[in-house]
This record gives sequence, C-alpha cells and structure tokens, in this order.
Amino acid sequence: MEDGVGDAWKIEDGAMVFYPPKDRQKGEKYNLVTKEDFTDFVLSMEWKISEGGNSGIFWGVKEVESLSEAYHSGPEIQVLDNEKHPDAKNGPKRQAGALYDMVGPSEDATNPVGEWNTCVITVNHKTNQGNVVLNGKEVASFPVNGEAWDAMVATSKFKNSEHFGKYQTGRIGLQDHGDIVSFRNIRIKSL
Repeated sequence: MEDGVGDAWKIEDGAMVFYPPKDRQKGEKYNLVTKEDFTDFVLSMEWKISEGGNSGIFWGVKEVESLSEAYHSGPEIQVLDNEKHPDAKNGPKRQAGALYDMVGPSEDATNPVGEWNTCVITVNHKTNQGNVVLNGKEVASFPVNGEAWDAMVATSKFKNSEHFGKYQTGRIGLQDHGDIVSFRNIRIKSL
C-alpha cells in the first residue's frame, strides 16, 4: 500500500530482481503491485527463481487496509523451484504453474533453476476462462468466477477468506516470499 519500489528490488540486465532484505522487520513485505486495475487480460512475462525459491504472480488484488498480504484477495499463479522447495512436495496444486492450492499443472514444464521460464496467464471473466501457459505448454485451465470458481475456493486454504478471489477487477502483483526471484519482459494486454 506504499508508493514506490523499495531497495529490495533491483534492475539488473533488463530484469527486476528481488533480494530479500537481511534486516527485514517482522511482517514487512516487498510485494510489487500495479497502480492500475485490470479485469480481463493476457499477462506475459519471464521469471527465474533461485534454488529452493518461492514466489508468485497475483491478479484481482485489492489493497484493503485489513489485509496484510496480496494473497488475501488475489489468486496466485505459483513460481517455484519444484525440485528443492518443500511446498512442491505438498502436491501439484502448489507447484510452479499452479493456480495456487486450487488447480495443479498438468505437467512440470519448468526449466531448471537459474534459467528463464516464459509464463502467459489469461484471465477472461466474460468467457469465465483462465489458463496458464508455461514455456509454450498449457499447464492449467480454470474458471475465474461463478459456481465453479466458488467450489474450487471452498476446497482450498482460502475457503474462510472474506476477500479471496472476490474481485474481478483488481491489481496485478509480484510476490515477495522471502527468496531471490527475477522477472523480465512483462507485458499485459487488456481483453
């Protein structure tokens, strides 16, 4: 909810790179969130995760004072080292390319840690369709509203979250999950 980008995010070789601060205060977060709201869009970018790293890409984020984290409102596409991060051992719904805790990827299409991954996320409320294409392979497809969406949320860790997934129009965010992560070639097209 602050304006600007903190020192934890650096620009290196055309990429935005997050370096978790060593002197982080409890509860301090460095998520990047757009100023502009989006509803229906195609978001493409490249991401690279550090060894054992975890991050994510959010949409539908509402910055509400009572919410301490973007994931309390915005659904997340997982960015993860599937080999070495413990979350990957909790099943496909928590692996790279997943609609976090709701729809797992059909396959592990990630490149090895330290290499760039190309990710294209489509969210279209008019057609009630969302999908994730990771390195040229569609790995997840899901509804983005209505009864089918509500049913997915009801079986996830977000089932008791008042704001989670409730906003068709919201901001896009990149997650600080405490690990080094890089993003580049970020493009968004409204549908």
